[in-house]
Amino acid sequence: MHIETTHRFAERVDNYVKYRPHYPKDVFDFLLTENIITKKSVVADVGSGTGISSEPFLKLGLTVYGIEPNTEMREAAEKLLSANTNFKSIDASAEHTTLENNSVDVIVAGQAFHWFDKEQTKQEFKRILKPGGYVVLLWNDRRTDSTDFLISYEDFLQACGTDYKQVNHKNTQEKTVLEAFFGKPYSEKWFDNFQEVDFAGLKGRVLSSSYMPNKGHENYEHMMYCLKKVFARYQQNNTVHLDYDTKIYYSSFDSLPRREVGAQDDKK
Repeated sequence: MHIETTHRFAERVDNYVKYRPHYPKDVFDFLLTENIITKKSVVADVGSGTGISSEPFLKLGLTVYGIEPNTEMREAAEKLLSANTNFKSIDASAEHTTLENNSVDVIVAGQAFHWFDKEQTKQEFKRILKPGGYVVLLWNDRRTDSTDFLISYEDFLQACGTDYKQVNHKNTQEKTVLEAFFGKPYSEKWFDNFQEVDFAGLKGRVLSSSYMPNKGHENYEHMMYCLKKVFARYQQNNTVHLDYDTKIYYSSFDSLPRREVGAQDDKK
C-alpha cells in the first residue's frame, strides 16, 4: 500500500464503524459448504480495517490475524474485538504482512484489495499461504442503477466526490486484473445485501468514503445540500434503501510456484 493510501480513512473511522454495511451470513455459510474455510482454519484478514470482515470468522471460532497499516482503523478493530482472544492485530501491510511462511489456511481481503500493490501482494500471499489454501477477495458492491434513488445517489457521488472515479474498487474487479492476480481461473459468487438508513445513516455512509469531502473541506456544505435534496426526494417513511451485491472472488494458489523467504527478509 502507498503511504497516502494507508491514511485516507484516518479521519473517517467513527463513520466507518457505524455506517459501513456488513457482510451477509450466506457468504460464510457458502465458504464453509465449499470447504474454502473449515472450523479449524487460520485466517489472515488483510486490510482488516475496523474489523468488519474479521468479526464473522471470529464468530465461527477461527483464529484471525488482522493485518492493517492504518493506526486509527486498527485501533478501532482492537477495541471492537477486544473480547475475542482469537483476534491477533498486526501493524503491517498486504505487501509485507510479517507472517511466517505457509502459516495461514485462508487469506481474505474485504473491501481492500483495490488499495494493494497487486504484484507484491501476490508474492506475499503465496509466501504466507499453506499448500491448498485459498485467497478470497470480498466486496460489498453498491448497485448504481436498479432504483431511481440509486441512480440519483450515484449521480450525487460522481458530482460531489473528490476522486471517486479514480479509486472506485470496481476498477479492480475486471476479469483481466483478477486473472493476472490469481494466475489461473478463479471462481466468483454474488449475494444480495442491503442497508435501510435514515438521513443520519446516509450521511454517515457518505462520510465513511475516502473520496467524499469531509468536514472542513471547501465543498462540504454544498455536498450536504445536495445530499439532503436527494434524500428528501426519495425517502419513504424517512428512510432510503441502499442495495448491494456482495461479491466474492476466490481461488487456490496451490499450483503456483512459491517463494520461500523469511518474513523479515521479505521487507528488504
